[in-house]
This record gives sequence, C-alpha cells and structure tokens, in this order.
Amino acid sequence: MLTVSHDRAEESIEAKALWFRSLSLQERMDLLCWFTDLAWSSYSRIARLKDAEQTSGRIRVLAEAQR
Repeated sequence: MLTVSHDRAEESIEAKALWFRSLSLQERMDLLCWFTDLAWSSYSRIARLKDAEQTSGRIRVLAEAQR
C-alpha cells in the first residue's frame, strides 16, 4: 500500500531527482527564479561579493558524498 509521508528523512536523493525530472522546463525555470529571489531577499549583499568566480563548462554531481 502506498502512503504519503511528510518526513524529510524518508526522502532519498533519487526520489528528489525523479520528482525534479518530472517537472516541465517552465516549472524548473520557475523554481530557479523562486530560489534566486529568495537568495536576493535573504542576503542582499550577495551581488557585491568580490571573490565569486564563474565556472567554465558544466558541473555534474556523480554521487552523493559519504557522511
């Protein structure tokens, strides 16, 4: 029987990735904008950080780090 859980400890990284992949491109972009707006509103100094550097190319996470 399938049940709904609200316990974050029961969510695997794979389940989160599967949920994210199920979103449309528009929904993913909406989330990106929402998180960006949240960061700006919570930490307005973020735009003035001088040590930030751009990355060249893409970054891919292959495995979750062991704790």
